[in-house]
Amino acid sequence: MKAIKPMVVLFIAVAFVIIMIPAVLVLPFSNDKTSGQLTEQLESKGKNEGKEVAANEMSSVEVAVYRTSAKKIEKLPIESYLSGVVAAEMPADFEEEALKAQALTARTYIVNQLISESRLGLPDGADVSDTVMHQVYKNNDELKKQWGSDYKWKMQKINKAIKETAGQILTYEGKPITATFFSTSNGYTENSEDYWQAEFPYLKSVSSPWDKEESPKFYNKVVVDTADFENKLGVSLSSGASIGTVIERTSGNRVGVVDIGGKKMTGKQIREKLGLTSSDFDWERQGNQIVITTKGSGHGVGMSQYGANGMAREGKTYEDIVKYYYKGVKVQSSSKWLNTMTAKK
Repeated sequence: MKAIKPMVVLFIAVAFVIIMIPAVLVLPFSNDKTSGQLTEQLESKGKNEGKEVAANEMSSVEVAVYRTSAKKIEKLPIESYLSGVVAAEMPADFEEEALKAQALTARTYIVNQLISESRLGLPDGADVSDTVMHQVYKNNDELKKQWGSDYKWKMQKINKAIKETAGQILTYEGKPITATFFSTSNGYTENSEDYWQAEFPYLKSVSSPWDKEESPKFYNKVVVDTADFENKLGVSLSSGASIGTVIERTSGNRVGVVDIGGKKMTGKQIREKLGLTSSDFDWERQGNQIVITTKGSGHGVGMSQYGANGMAREGKTYEDIVKYYYKGVKVQSSSKWLNTMTAKK
């Protein structure tokens, strides 16, 4: 056998390497089972980046808050404003997921307010007040005075809830919702049209069984002199035991309409005239006084705060909570509305 020439050997070796290297590289991935790990990580990262971008963009937006007591306007970044709102509107010792739900509703409310044209009842240059007319707000100095030595841990907890929902708002059919909330239900929330004139498809009555055990505000009792009762409601009571008849109840089991000696009034009207905590009430005459018992605290429309805390105790997330109390909503980035908000400034 003739000796193989060196050039032929070299050619064969190079050809072998060219053929085998791709096969070696592909071999570890030749299993039929594929993993979506890389894609999932990229998607997750993208979602988080989108959330961070929205938060950074939102931080450039200022809110002008009319401080009613001082009669002056205080301007501050929107996320700082949210800290003061959540701190004022919900107890800091509530569950973290409930605080996140509150942060989400508060952010949605202010975004909706900033893109709207309505500044009714506000001085020029103000976006919102610091009262229940809009959202209750307290600044750091006020909170330090209120909380004392508890200030640090309470603000850390609240700011964590705001950060973990950063840039997110609630939308319905692509628009920010009217994110109403209240303290305590009577066991049900209320249809918006049963308390206000406006009907919103996402503000519908739902069961809220957590409030009875969670809230110290579930029951309340007030005593009104008969003369004050008659004067405030504009009625004259008969000498009999009966003081009117409930002729209609709402979907949320609150008083819809009461007939008192031929005068018909809504539960809302009676609640406001008598200063009751809820429009789910009952009363009885005791001598020259009327003893009124109420269930729940607040208007009852939207998210119940104590109900949200009860859901959080059961392990529900903030998204579970808001989607339960606001029907058909989505949690979305607020970036889409940034240009609208900044353009109005």
